[in-house]
Amino acid sequence: MHLDVQDLRNFYYRSALGRAAQKSIRDRMLSLWPEAKGQTVVGFGFAAPLLRPYLAEARRVITLMPGPQGVMPWPAGMPNTSVLTEETLWPIETGHVDKLVVMHGLETSERPDDLLEECWRVLGPGGRALFIVPNRGGFWARRDITPFGYGRPYSPGQLETQLRRHQFLPERQMGALYQMPSQGRVWMKSAGLFERIGRHVPTMMAGGAFMVEATKIVHPPKGKVQRSTASRALGVLEGMAEPNAKPVGARFAPERR
Repeated sequence: MHLDVQDLRNFYYRSALGRAAQKSIRDRMLSLWPEAKGQTVVGFGFAAPLLRPYLAEARRVITLMPGPQGVMPWPAGMPNTSVLTEETLWPIETGHVDKLVVMHGLETSERPDDLLEECWRVLGPGGRALFIVPNRGGFWARRDITPFGYGRPYSPGQLETQLRRHQFLPERQMGALYQMPSQGRVWMKSAGLFERIGRHVPTMMAGGAFMVEATKIVHPPKGKVQRSTASRALGVLEGMAEPNAKPVGARFAPERR
């Protein structure tokens, strides 16, 4: 079940913990994708807090928000990029997306298989997708005071298996949200320290969320390719260029004595 867009907005833009979570995940994403010059960048779910760095140079930025969640205008003070859409029927042409970010979309979807098929459809040749989900072994998935405490949390292995089943090839994975999911003053002051330490631990010890970067797999046609040799076409003027060739009509004219 998707969260309400008002609750997501209040968490990420109006709470200290939400702003810290936004920074943690966005910094990790930018370490993978530092730029998107001339590219089409799409976010699904509630990925808007992560996409602002791409607004200046990207060819186009689109934030898709599913109907059960609701939509809000974004970004503030700039032309709107938000679109309210069907969860598994996006208003985007096939193969036109260069970068796709899915956050608070997969774990809350009631049709995750269909959603992944739609992600595969819109991703273009050489395009990359980034799936951000709650870590089932982390503290954030156990606290419902944050959006990561809702939906189905994943382990890294579970997410990679599901992606491979839908023709995605996982390329890289990393963790995020190593700070404690608490707005207590002590925990908030130590958030930066926890994040710096967490970046050097293995992904299996991921924090409150982890992300997997994947590319789409396009299989070649199955079976043997049959080659057909075209029959030699009859040239209408064939033989006319021969030095001693007789006119066509003369070949059949009776000889005169």
